[in-house]
Amino acid sequence: MSENAAAQPTKKSWPEIDFKTLGPAIALLILCIIGYSLNSAFLSEGNVTNLLTRSAFIGIIAIGATFVITAGGIDLSVGSMAAVIAGLMIIIMNNAVDTFGSGVATVLIGCGCSIILGIGAGWINGVLTTKGKIEAFIVTLGTMGIYRSLVTYFADGGTLSLDFAIRGTYRPVYYESFFGLPIPVWVFIAVSIVGWVLLNRTAFGRFCTAIGSSEAVAKYSAINVDRIKTYTYIIQGLCVALATIIYVPRLGSASGSTGVLWELEAIAAVIIGGTVLKGGYGRIGGTILGALILTTIGNILNFTDLISNYLNGTMQGLIIIIAVWLQRGSWGKNKKTKT
Repeated sequence: MSENAAAQPTKKSWPEIDFKTLGPAIALLILCIIGYSLNSAFLSEGNVTNLLTRSAFIGIIAIGATFVITAGGIDLSVGSMAAVIAGLMIIIMNNAVDTFGSGVATVLIGCGCSIILGIGAGWINGVLTTKGKIEAFIVTLGTMGIYRSLVTYFADGGTLSLDFAIRGTYRPVYYESFFGLPIPVWVFIAVSIVGWVLLNRTAFGRFCTAIGSSEAVAKYSAINVDRIKTYTYIIQGLCVALATIIYVPRLGSASGSTGVLWELEAIAAVIIGGTVLKGGYGRIGGTILGALILTTIGNILNFTDLISNYLNGTMQGLIIIIAVWLQRGSWGKNKKTKT
């Protein structure tokens, strides 16, 4: 080593910031600053509680969507699935009143049926996709129409309403709090923890990532691809059922318009959070932030007249397009660095 080289001061290396990981958190922080600047009531206890509670529905569904998308699939039927499950829950509980009364037993029967229906609907999507060898987009597009028409049929084109006597028993599931947090938020936290452990600390999570990266390579690695992919759709159905259980006591009704655009919001939350749309990489933590970001955007639109609240769907659609475009840009950079 020459004396000049030795005499030169070494440049101080700064730690690199992983914007792919921190991006959603930074975006959420910026949105909170914008919301507070528009209206100081944005950070009030009531509004924050309302924001977290509304995030729980889409967040729980998006946790399930993270597994499906990580494994290279897609599910467009979640909103319609939630609608038909809510409708059948209401019908079952209304009919159970005569036998079991309007107490906790009837509510538990309805919740149990919701979970069974969600798992069953997810299993149907999974089996048709894997054993039927039909593209997931086509399968879930078809079941989306089926589920939506079924709830409209059950409601005879109108609305299915929960028996008034049961509402008093069921309402606390949505409106009551535990240690200062609404019950739906606790459910969201529990589902998030289980989802994170399942995706990041189990063989099942590694299999999902492997299948999404390359299904052919996963098969050569002795992974039962059909079974794992079917399980991801079952998890999605279970998450839809849990979200429906905490959603029904909010309005006490279901109709053909229940859950409209929930699939858009769930996919948007997953993609915003950094999960790759083509599969092979998933982030539960990012999905949680994505759900909070979407709800925060809608909440901000309610606080300002600059943009109509009716354009919330437009904002979500633009976010999906931008997020996927940014992902494609990062893939291109990775390819260049590898070559």
